[in-house]
Amino acid sequence: MILDNKTRSLGDAVRLVILQAGALAKDYFQNQANLAVSLKNPKDLVTEADIRVENFIRDQLTSLYPQYGFWGEESGKPDNLDQFWVVDPIDGTHSFYRGQYFWSISIALQIGSDITVGAVYAPALDDLYFSEKDGGSTKNGKPIRVSQTNNLAEAMVCTGFACLRSNLKNNNLERFSRIALKTRDQRRYGSAALDLCMVADGQLDAFWEQNLNLYDVAAGALIAKEAGASVSDFSGREGMFPENILVTNGRIKDRMVELM
Repeated sequence: MILDNKTRSLGDAVRLVILQAGALAKDYFQNQANLAVSLKNPKDLVTEADIRVENFIRDQLTSLYPQYGFWGEESGKPDNLDQFWVVDPIDGTHSFYRGQYFWSISIALQIGSDITVGAVYAPALDDLYFSEKDGGSTKNGKPIRVSQTNNLAEAMVCTGFACLRSNLKNNNLERFSRIALKTRDQRRYGSAALDLCMVADGQLDAFWEQNLNLYDVAAGALIAKEAGASVSDFSGREGMFPENILVTNGRIKDRMVELM
């Protein structure tokens, strides 16, 4: 357990908290038969692990850093605060629930309009991604960079379909089909936070999705940006836009924007 924040940096504290949260989540993951589940809506669910992991992260971080508010997927957004943690306790709950490995825990710190710290941990893969603003990005402690792919026909891209769970008429299906015809291969892993880290690590050349929330992308987008990625909306405007986010290695950004 964390005792105080006097002998470690904020970054060290975040890494320790997310690893501890990962161990807690993995206990639930390995005991699927007894996992309690409820429905948010007919297409979306929440497990007891989501709630327990979020509560653990909130208790640890607010004890260490009471000056920061807390926005968790399950507990909601703080009012009238401009400094707060942004947390998705299990990003990819459907994957988690089905025993698949591509789910993650995401912790970011927002100060004003800036995301200053981002950590994403995939417990089933035992991969920890981390970044601080202007400090580069790491995977398991080693520096990472985006890919060098500059030909769209050679690109491996990734997306998701949160828009379908929300029954949006303006959805991702036609866009996916256009891009699939122009790229080498497509992936759909189910955790936006982890997808963004895979762009940062050069495993993917681009990721896009619509109808997400800040807690889905805050940490992963910082990690990607600090690894050399472009972070924009579908029109190519730079910045953090969870409702229509496009993250690329930078080299194929213009061609991806054309296809958005």
